[in-house]
Amino acid sequence: MTTIVIDDEIKSLNALVLLLKEVCPFVDIIAECSDVGTALEKINMLRPDLLFLDIDMPGKNGFELLQQITAAVPEVIFVTAYDNYMLQAFKISAVDYLLKPVDETALAEAVDRAFERISSKKKLEGMEVLINNLRPQVPYHEIKLCIPSQNGFEVTLLQDIIYCEADNKYMKVYLPGEKQVVTSKTINEFEDLLAHDFFMRVHRSHLVNLRHVKEYRRGEEGTLILSNGHKIKVAKRKKELFLKMMKEFSRF
Repeated sequence: MTTIVIDDEIKSLNALVLLLKEVCPFVDIIAECSDVGTALEKINMLRPDLLFLDIDMPGKNGFELLQQITAAVPEVIFVTAYDNYMLQAFKISAVDYLLKPVDETALAEAVDRAFERISSKKKLEGMEVLINNLRPQVPYHEIKLCIPSQNGFEVTLLQDIIYCEADNKYMKVYLPGEKQVVTSKTINEFEDLLAHDFFMRVHRSHLVNLRHVKEYRRGEEGTLILSNGHKIKVAKRKKELFLKMMKEFSRF
């Protein structure tokens, strides 16, 4: 079970890491973060099973951090000095809510609950992979996607989707010929659905079909020129992953 520990107070961070190593040695601490920016980068890159997350931090609090995760959101154990966030924490299905200083028994029980949740989730994912592997494989150019719309749904070839753009509570799906489909599905849902088909979340608001990338221009953020001529920014923290994915299916 992999975890990232996040707390802006270094003493609290170090104390929790030491306690975890002593009480729960089977938990693999893959990163320790004292600010939200670094934490977001590590979560999206390392995709841990579990977060130990402080709530009251400078810049963004723990709940705001969770809203900005672009990878699959891990299980969460909140660790905080305040008890006034408890209701909000359980509304988002947190595993547990531990008050500082952390009690050994409470920590062990919270980790056990997290382990049960993560194990169940991985069993389900394993079954989905098995079922998918038993299905006849459809060539990429024949794969179709049903996109829910206001009037029902629209069927399109997966290869025709150029990119998706988050727009408040809706999402725009861009197709050839300047055609757009507006859907109430979220960009997070589409990212999870298309993650294995060379679609990448290059920016908070944009999920791009890498097969439609015609040009990449270097810069602090980087810019993509897509097959429809649209320009899309690549977030600074996403550039390394973008270049790696492009190399996986292109010859450099």
